Amino acid sequence: MSMIRVTDLTFGYDGSYDNIFENVSFQIDTDWKLGFTGRNGRGKTTFLNLLLGKYEYRGHIAASVEFEYFPFPVPHPENNTLDVIADIVPDYVHWELMRELTLLKVDEEALYRPFQSLSNGEQTKVLLAALFLKENRFLLIDEPTNHLDMAARKLVSDYLRGKSGFILVSHDRAFLDNCVDHILSINKTNIEVQRGNFSDWWENKERKDQFELAENDKLKKDIKRLSEAAKRTSHWSDEVEKTKNGTRNSGSKVDKGYVGHKAAKMMKRSKSMEQRQHSAIEEKSRLLKNIESAESLKIAQLPYHKGQLAELENVSIYYGDKTVCEDVGFTIEQGDRISLVGKNGSGKSSIIKLICGGSITSYTGTCRIGSQLKISYVSQDTSHLQGSLTDYAAEHGIDESLFKAILRKLAFSRLQFEKEMSAFSGGQKKKVLIAKSLCEKVHLHVWDEPLNFIDVISRMQIEELLLEHRPTILFVEHDREFVENIATKTVTL
Repeated sequence: MSMIRVTDLTFGYDGSYDNIFENVSFQIDTDWKLGFTGRNGRGKTTFLNLLLGKYEYRGHIAASVEFEYFPFPVPHPENNTLDVIADIVPDYVHWELMRELTLLKVDEEALYRPFQSLSNGEQTKVLLAALFLKENRFLLIDEPTNHLDMAARKLVSDYLRGKSGFILVSHDRAFLDNCVDHILSINKTNIEVQRGNFSDWWENKERKDQFELAENDKLKKDIKRLSEAAKRTSHWSDEVEKTKNGTRNSGSKVDKGYVGHKAAKMMKRSKSMEQRQHSAIEEKSRLLKNIESAESLKIAQLPYHKGQLAELENVSIYYGDKTVCEDVGFTIEQGDRISLVGKNGSGKSSIIKLICGGSITSYTGTCRIGSQLKISYVSQDTSHLQGSLTDYAAEHGIDESLFKAILRKLAFSRLQFEKEMSAFSGGQKKKVLIAKSLCEKVHLHVWDEPLNFIDVISRMQIEELLLEHRPTILFVEHDREFVENIATKTVTL
C-alpha cells in the first residue's frame, strides 16, 4: 500500500481564459478501486494526463508507483492480436495472459486473428487483459464501456471488481456501482474523495445539496440585509463628508479642523464596515458552490395523425453473404419508448438505418413508415462536428437561442459557446447532437447510443426529460439504468 498525494495542483491550458484546476489537494491509496466522475469538460482526462507527466503544472504530485493509461494506442491493427499484446507487454507470460482472457471470456483463437478483425468489445477486453499483465503499476482506465454492449459491460465490471489499484473513468452508474470502492469527483469548485460506490456518493451529494438549498433562502435574506446595510453605511459616509465641507448648515460657522478630524475617523470606520459587509456578502454567495445546474429541459414533439408511426414485419438484413439479423418484427406506436437491445453486431444500427431511410445493402420482409413522418436521428458518430455552434444551428434550421439554452442546461459554459466544435470533448459533442435533436420539430426521435461519453448528471437530466414529456422514441443504449428507467418496450435482437 502507498499513497498518491496531490498538493496545491494548479493547471490551465496555454491560451485558455481560466484554470481547469486551482490549488487542488487530496490523496488516494494505490490499493483502491477508484471511480472517477464529473461533468463533461471538467478535466477528468486532463487529470489523468497530468498523472502521466504529459503537461507542466504548478503544485506537487507525489507517487511511488508508475502510471499506465488505457486504452493503449494500436499503431498496427493489421497485426495478429498476439503480436499487438507483445508490443504492449513484451515480457508477458502466456499462461497469465490466458488466465485474464478466460476471465473476460475471450476465445484463444482471437489471439491468432488480425486485431482489426475483432469486434470493438473483443478489442476492449484484449487490451484490458494486457493492461492487467503489467505489474507494479497504478492503472488509469479511461471510459472502457463506450463500445461494450450490456452483457459485455457486466462481464468487464465483474472482472474489474476482482482487481484493485486503478482509477476508472465511467459514466455508467450500474458499472461503477458493481466494481469501485471509492469515488473521486470533480465538482464545480473542488475535487473530493469519498468512500463507497457511485450510489453512495450520489446519495451523499443529494443530501449535501438539499442542505445547501435549505440554507439558500436564509443566505439570500442575509445577503439582502448586508447589501442594504452597506448602502446605508455608504450614505452615512457621504453625509459626514458634507458636514466636513460645511454643507449641512451653510449659515453657521464650522470648525473645519475638528469636524475634519471627526469626519476622517467616521469615514474610516464607515469604510471598514462597508468592506466587512461586502466581504460577508461575497463569502455567503460562495457557499452554494457545488450545486450542479440540473434544470429541467423542454421538448415539444409534433403529434402524428395516426396512432401507428412505423411497422417492421419479418425483416432480415444482409450485407453480402452475411445475415445481420433475421425475422425482426415490431411496431412503433405514439408514446412508445422502445429500447433496441442485443449484442454488438446483432443488427441494431442496421434496423435504425432502415427506419430512417438510410442505405441498406439488402433486406427482406416489410418495413412500413408512416406517410410524411418526420424523424430526428442522433448517430454514434460525432467526427463531422466542426465550426461554430451559431453556424451549426443556422445550417440545420433550428432556433439558436433554444439550442444554446439546452446546452447551457447540460453544463456548457458561456465560454464554450465561443469555441470551435472540433475542440469539444467527446461528451460535449454528443450533447450538441442531442440538443439539436431536441430542437427539431418531429414525430419520432431515433437515437443510436446517445449517451456515449456523456456525464452521469446529464444522463439523469435526459432521463427526467423523457419521463416528463413522454416523446415517441426508438433508441439503442447499453446503460442498464437508463434502459430500465426509460423503456416502455424492449425489442431484443
